[in-house]
Amino acid sequence: MLGPSCRAESFGASPRSPAPAGGTARPGERAVPCGAVSAVELGQQPPTAKYLELVDRALETGGLFGRMSTELVSLDKAQVWLRGWRAILAEARALRWFDPLHVPGLLQTEGYARAIFESDRLLDADEVERRLTDRMDSQRVLYEDRPPHLVAVLDELVLRRRVGGRKVMCEQALHLARLATEHPRVQLHVVPRSAEEYPGLNGPFILATVADHSDLAYLGAQIGGQELDRPADLLRLQRTWEATLGQALPPQESIELLREVAESWS
Repeated sequence: MLGPSCRAESFGASPRSPAPAGGTARPGERAVPCGAVSAVELGQQPPTAKYLELVDRALETGGLFGRMSTELVSLDKAQVWLRGWRAILAEARALRWFDPLHVPGLLQTEGYARAIFESDRLLDADEVERRLTDRMDSQRVLYEDRPPHLVAVLDELVLRRRVGGRKVMCEQALHLARLATEHPRVQLHVVPRSAEEYPGLNGPFILATVADHSDLAYLGAQIGGQELDRPADLLRLQRTWEATLGQALPPQESIELLREVAESWS
């Protein structure tokens, strides 16, 4: 028969052995209510700070479980930007995307994406196919029940640079024009080649607004990417976005330019 209290050995586990004869607690043992231990074990309630404090005292851990809890909570609060681009994409309610080098990944045709991956001679055929499949799969987010609102800005020189041949470029430009015209959640802007130097040319970036209305940023790179959530970093990128958008054509003029570019590649 268990008494009214028992010792805990982890967040949700406790020994079921009885106390020593005479009811004297073992050295360092503190009472942890068995009801609380059982509730945590069964997943009926989370381990509270007070519960973990009692566990740490009972096991003389020096505060180990309390520190673990703090670290796990911190990770959960930052969960989106610590889990990579695909997690950000899944959580995003709005995306502001600028790329001075390529068409943004969510807007690439298969032919365009394939040409980009095949241009990297370090990738074997299997890796090209794996990356291509991943790129195309990521675009499904635009066709879900609640797709993010995507505002993308690209430099006209991206559209003028030959990637994969004339047919590929024509199809890519037409695809962008169709999306900008027909997709209710996609808005495109093109910075004309007549524009002079502007802050966005320093590199591509994505600003994402997630479900809790907080913002985070993602910077693409040759190997992997970098997620940012520091207010100072976000403020700088937001200002860069505003300056870049200020150089871009309005939506309708951008669509007209996309069609003109497509015609030039046909």
